[in-house]
Amino acid sequence: MADKGAAEPKQSYEECREELTDVVRRLESGGLSLKDSLALWERGEELAKTCEQWLEGARATMAAAMDERRGETSEDGETPF
Repeated sequence: MADKGAAEPKQSYEECREELTDVVRRLESGGLSLKDSLALWERGEELAKTCEQWLEGARATMAAAMDERRGETSEDGETPF
């Protein structure tokens, strides 16, 4: 993840996305009590936040790798690509 000091989420991105998809499906199907709907909505918000953290971390990792790659030069002073 982007912030080295932050704890990594307990669930993987894929696990969170799958559970979030299920939460949305259940909410869209209707038939739940208000209390259950609110609990599911809150869980969905938590999952969405976790997915966003994973994506932000992936973006930061890719940006750092690309910056590092741009900084590399060969012996003749040219960039390798």
